Amino acid sequence: MKKVSVNEAEGMVIGHDMTQIMPGKSKGPAFRKGHVVTREDISRLLDMGKENIFVLESADGMVHEDDAAGRIVRAITGNGFTHSLPKEGKIELFAEYDGLLKINVQALKDINLLPDVMLATIHTNQRVKKGDIIAGTRIIPLIISEENLKIIEKKCADYYPVIEVKPFRNLEVGIVTTGNEVYSGRIKDGFGPVLIKKIKAYGSSVLEQLFASDSIEMITDSINSLIGKGATAIAVTGGMSVDPDDVTPAAIRKTGADIVAYGAPVLPGAMFMLAYLGDIPIMGLPGAVLYYKTTVFDLVFPRILAGERLTREDIAHYAHGGLCLNCEICKYPICGFGKAG
Repeated sequence: MKKVSVNEAEGMVIGHDMTQIMPGKSKGPAFRKGHVVTREDISRLLDMGKENIFVLESADGMVHEDDAAGRIVRAITGNGFTHSLPKEGKIELFAEYDGLLKINVQALKDINLLPDVMLATIHTNQRVKKGDIIAGTRIIPLIISEENLKIIEKKCADYYPVIEVKPFRNLEVGIVTTGNEVYSGRIKDGFGPVLIKKIKAYGSSVLEQLFASDSIEMITDSINSLIGKGATAIAVTGGMSVDPDDVTPAAIRKTGADIVAYGAPVLPGAMFMLAYLGDIPIMGLPGAVLYYKTTVFDLVFPRILAGERLTREDIAHYAHGGLCLNCEICKYPICGFGKAG
């Protein structure tokens, strides 16, 4: 930057924010860095006591922060984003539609290890809604060399896309509610209404809910029946503990499904089971899903909706951040639950 007389600054680019204080009225930036000085601005600058200002010097091979931020945004983003205009050199990214946010965490770290750039995001693998803020980026100096900016762009390209939003599929979920006490009508089913509400909140549908006693054969037959009717995902509620009459895990195994995990490092929801019968996910849901607002189901189901096929490693990864603090007012996902990494 160079110092120039205000009277000679018309057409030049202000190199930093300039604050104006009006006692008893306001204090804030009268001019932002990057503003091109007009003839009308000169009088106001003089009223602010600015006889000289610092302006950007044009230099070959240098890129202004606003243009640099725009190039970084283009280099990192896959599908599912809108973005703000540059403000003070920063651009913010927003979800274009509801879906699952995916952040390449290793890429995020590697980009931020480079000089003169920052990229901050919310946590990966969470549901986002249209309009949610996702990330913000800028360069640190006011201008950056073309050479250094290309290094940043190259790092982004190596990992492309660094961030994206995967749209949710509309699944037809079949529900099997187990337990002699519910099947016999001795007690009213409380699990179904809670689960149906959650599933519909994600934009999916419930194909049908079947009731089964604590019988391996009946639970297995119910799962197979729902799949035969066109279910594209199965949720089996109850019977997931270690009591002698908790036979849901055995029934899921009897379908011939590939078991990904029985047990998850998540509280609430440790007795969760995930399996796949072909491409159809089968979730064994413990009682915690009924009694707690946010559980392992809320971590896993959005990823299934986005078309991901989870592995044992994916489930194990929830250990870091998998302890819900049961806050009096649940703010999930604006909290640390399930946010590994």
